[in-house]
Amino acid sequence: MNIDLDAVEIRVLGCLMEKELATPEYYPLSLNALLNACNQKTNRTPVMQLDEDTMSAALRSLKERRYVYQSDAGRVPKYWQAFAKDHDLGSRESAVLGVLLLRGAQTAGELRLRADSLCPFDSLEQAAATLDHLIELGLAAQLPRQPGQKEQRAVHLLAAPADGPEPEIAQPVRIAPTPAEERLAALEQTVAALREELAAVKSELQALRASE
Repeated sequence: MNIDLDAVEIRVLGCLMEKELATPEYYPLSLNALLNACNQKTNRTPVMQLDEDTMSAALRSLKERRYVYQSDAGRVPKYWQAFAKDHDLGSRESAVLGVLLLRGAQTAGELRLRADSLCPFDSLEQAAATLDHLIELGLAAQLPRQPGQKEQRAVHLLAAPADGPEPEIAQPVRIAPTPAEERLAALEQTVAALREELAAVKSELQALRASE
């Protein structure tokens, strides 16, 4: 799939995909809201400091590709992305791809944790299956495991080729959860169960106080 976005276009598209899932009540985004999202200092790798002119140029390019559309119905123009719909991506695929666009190369475990706030994943296997689907669509790829790394990392394939030799891409493989990730998932389930129990206890106490 021939998609060759530059770094600013990738940041803009990633932010639109993220905010559509994270804050649908504020979506589509105004130019100012989108600029703030692009320049966030958290959940962004690398951190950028874009100005309106730079971002507006990226928006023009994305609109020409029909990845982004602009609405002038309100007092200020607002922007939304059509890339996910045009590529038949569901919410989970959009969440994982959006995180790859915003955070760079990541393991399946990292993707699950970081994309879960955008679209919940029931398990690491579900996140890995979502990543596999993106790989099948030609939107992502696995990097070879590097020395000292226990797991492979995945990257998106929407960027324009960089100068110099292209990085070697491994064949798609399904990622099995590591023992550490399994323990983390179990801990998350335990915390969720404890929160439910605590909420039930609070509810019972309120009912007892009300009956006194």
